[in-house]
Amino acid sequence: MKRAELKQRKLDATSARVEGMSLPAGAPWADALRQDALSRLLAMGLPQARDEYWRWTRPDTLISDVPTPAEVFTPTEAPVFSGLDRIKLVFVDGVFDAEASDALEGEGLEIMRLTDALSSDIHWVKDAYGVQEKKAQDPVERPLATLNTAFATDGVVIRATGKVAKPVSLVYLHKSETSDAILHHVIRVEEGADLTVLENGPAAARFNKVMEVEVADKAGFHHIRAQGRDHERRAVTHVFATIGRESLFKSFTMTANGVLTRNEVVIDIQGDDSMAHVAGAAMGDGDFHHDDTVFITHDAERCESRQVFKKVLRNGAKGIFQGKILVKAGAQKTDGYQISQGLLLDEDSQFLAKPELEIYADDVACSHGSTVGAIDEEALFYLRSRGVPTGDATDLLTLAFLAEAIEEIEDETIAEDILSRLEGWLKRRRRT
Repeated sequence: MKRAELKQRKLDATSARVEGMSLPAGAPWADALRQDALSRLLAMGLPQARDEYWRWTRPDTLISDVPTPAEVFTPTEAPVFSGLDRIKLVFVDGVFDAEASDALEGEGLEIMRLTDALSSDIHWVKDAYGVQEKKAQDPVERPLATLNTAFATDGVVIRATGKVAKPVSLVYLHKSETSDAILHHVIRVEEGADLTVLENGPAAARFNKVMEVEVADKAGFHHIRAQGRDHERRAVTHVFATIGRESLFKSFTMTANGVLTRNEVVIDIQGDDSMAHVAGAAMGDGDFHHDDTVFITHDAERCESRQVFKKVLRNGAKGIFQGKILVKAGAQKTDGYQISQGLLLDEDSQFLAKPELEIYADDVACSHGSTVGAIDEEALFYLRSRGVPTGDATDLLTLAFLAEAIEEIEDETIAEDILSRLEGWLKRRRRT
C-alpha cells in the first residue's frame, strides 16, 4: 500500500470514529484546548496496523466507532487495595460516582472533578491539561491520547502540597457490556510533596485513559495499578510524566487477563539527580494480548531510570514490549536500565520485544536486555526431587521470575497482596 493511501485510510478511520462525537463544554480556555487536540487528531489520524509502533498490536477495536461488547465479570474475591486506608474515588463505566466515593479532600491534598476544573475560569489545570500529551507526540505520534484530550468526559484533578498520608485510590467499575469510557486525570505533586495513587478495576468494555503527572523538585510520586477481572475488556492507557530535580517517580502495573491491553508510559526527566522507575508483571492465558510501550527521556545529569517488565504467557497468549531510553546531549552520568522478559508456559504463546537505546552523552551507564524462554527444567527437577508437587514447583518458579518487577513496589503490604493474587491466578489455571 502506498504511503498516500495509508494516510488516507487513517484519516477516513479517524473521521468515522469522531463522527457524532461532541467536544465536552467547559470554560473558553478548555474549549480551545479540546479544539486544538481535535485538530491535531484529524491531521495525524488514528493508528493503523501498518504503523511502526502498532505492528504487533492491532488497533482496530480501539479505534472503531462502537466498542466491542464485553461481558461483565462477577468477582469472587475482594478487590485489590480494598483493605487499605485510602481516599476512594469511584468511576462507573467512566462516570464519577460521588455517592460511592469518599470526600474530595485530604491533608496536603486538593482534589476536583475534571469537568468542574475545566469549567473554572481560574485553575492551575489551565496550564497543565493536555500539555504533556501534546509534547509527547514527538518523535512518536500517540493519536489515541490526543483523542482522549479532545473528548475525555470525566476524570480527576489532583494537587499534592505536602506528604499525603493516605493513597488516592481510583476505582473503575464496569457495569455495561457496551460502555465506552474516556477518562483524563491531571496530577501535580508540588515541591517536597509526596503522593501515592492506586488504580484498579476494568472500567468499561472499552477504556481510554490518560494520566498527566508533574513531579516538582524534591517530590515523590508512587503509582500502583491492577488491571484484570473482566477478561473481555479492551483498554489503552497513557501515563505522561515530567520529573523535576531530586525527585522520584515510580509506577508498577499488575495485569491478569484482558483480551487487549496497551499501556503507554512516556517520562521526561528534566531535573538533575532524579529517578524514574517503571515496572510491570503480566499474566495471560488464551486470547490475551498485552502491550507495554515505554519511552524515557534523560535531559538532566546524574539521573537513574529503570524499566522492568515480566510477562507469563500460556495457551496462545501474546506479550509485547517496546521500550526506549533516550539520553540527550549533556545528560551526563545517566544510569539507564531496561529489562523485558517473557516466560512461556507452552509452545503456543508468543513474546515480542523491541528494546532501544539512543544516546548523545558520553559519560553514561545504559543497558538493555530481553529474553524469552520456558521454565528452567533443572530448577523444576530440583524442587520435585525434594517432594514439591509439579504444580507447586512450577508456580514457585513463575513467581520467582516475576519477583524483580514486584520488588519495584515500595509498600510491602501492597507487594504481598499483589504476589498473593498472582499466586491465586496461577493456581486457578493449573493444568490437571
